[in-house]
Amino acid sequence: MTQIVKNSEKCGTGEIHYLETGQEGRKEILLLHGMKFNANTWKELGTLDLLAKSDFKAIALDMPGFGDSPPCDMASNTVLENFLRQKECNRPILIGPSMGGRISIEFCLEHPNLVGGLVLVGAVGVEENKERLSEIKVPALIVWGEKDVISPIANGHTLNEKIEGSSFVQINDAPHPCYLDQPEIWHWELTHFLETV
Repeated sequence: MTQIVKNSEKCGTGEIHYLETGQEGRKEILLLHGMKFNANTWKELGTLDLLAKSDFKAIALDMPGFGDSPPCDMASNTVLENFLRQKECNRPILIGPSMGGRISIEFCLEHPNLVGGLVLVGAVGVEENKERLSEIKVPALIVWGEKDVISPIANGHTLNEKIEGSSFVQINDAPHPCYLDQPEIWHWELTHFLETV
């Protein structure tokens, strides 16, 4: 197992707790989480370990009000922007499942110069941002569970159609948190995508 370190960073009026692993100076991957999960989910799933072993610098955040990060009155976009600037992250690839997908999409639309790529897994908020999705110009992997009833698979197809050059992967028989349901497929697709970015 690689070493996974727990840290915190002041972000404006809030404080963000996070897990990080991998060597400094490597391509950075920033992992967000869904509504019912937190940074530790990525540790338990083995994704952080996999990324470090694949020679990436991986950082998994607890967004405000989740995991060990206390609630704050700052918008998610502002929190994320402050965090990236303070950590001096160089256009990381954002991994966003469900709620984290919405945050990733909206952050990329507002701060395209701060994002190097997107991995969207069963993202919510697709319809609300549909008119602007074609503005996203970074490499994108879109992963969806075939039996997702929280964010229907049609949303995944919309993202794939609107984001030029994006890749779409359907995980058969998988529910909304498809990456938790079939981690072997998730990890294979993720590492294959990251090798091409």
